[in-house]
Amino acid sequence: MSETVLPSAQEFRELVEGLLGRDVQVLTGGRIIDPAEPGGAMVGAYVDRLLRLRALVVLDLAFAARCGAAIGLVPNRISEGDVDAQELSDTLAENAAEVLNVTASLFNTGDGPHLRLDGVAEPGQPLPHDLARWVKAYVPRLDLTVDIAGYGEGAVSILLIP
Repeated sequence: MSETVLPSAQEFRELVEGLLGRDVQVLTGGRIIDPAEPGGAMVGAYVDRLLRLRALVVLDLAFAARCGAAIGLVPNRISEGDVDAQELSDTLAENAAEVLNVTASLFNTGDGPHLRLDGVAEPGQPLPHDLARWVKAYVPRLDLTVDIAGYGEGAVSILLIP
């Protein structure tokens, strides 16, 4: 069995476009997301069948709100309200968590270990210690700026845990 492969920016864009049914622009070289910044971040933890942490996907508050609104066909003004208030509503958080769940498919390619979403830390919640140490670490990672047509942009970081 080989190791988990870091998905490409194009693979992430195609997944999000297919999921949201909207055009999505992705730029690489985005900022590293800090869950301690105002508004926080949504963090999805992915584990293998032995429950070993293998990957993280970090969504800044702006992307979590905007993708949560887009997938639920909620008007953009609702996501903008959450971004302005720096607080993610329960509905948009639940929708963004579903995006994180589907994102697991990006890791399940080739003969690498099968990963699944194990849990989600929502913005404003303290990150569990085992996740917090990896979010800003220099590990194989892809830091993206993602712009959802009609909703706006946010940041996404995809990390592999060695």
